Amino acid sequence: MLPIVLMIAVFYFLLILPNQRKQKKWQQMLGDLKAGDRVTTSGGIKGVILSVKDDSLILRVAPDNLKLEFAKSAIASVTTGEEEK
Repeated sequence: MLPIVLMIAVFYFLLILPNQRKQKKWQQMLGDLKAGDRVTTSGGIKGVILSVKDDSLILRVAPDNLKLEFAKSAIASVTTGEEEK
């Protein structure tokens, strides 16, 4: 009985807990999005946020200053000026 409990505890701490933390961090990042942030979508498109709505946002994408609408869940990361150099 003890080995089974130990296996479940190890499984929880090595697999489930880190995924929960990562998901919580990603949700926090999505909640903190604001106009002017530079972001990268899950498809690799980089742009600057022009406006944020409840479940979507408008990105300005270079070089032609295209305005594209994305679901918030499509945002993979927020990039800063130092990361782009």
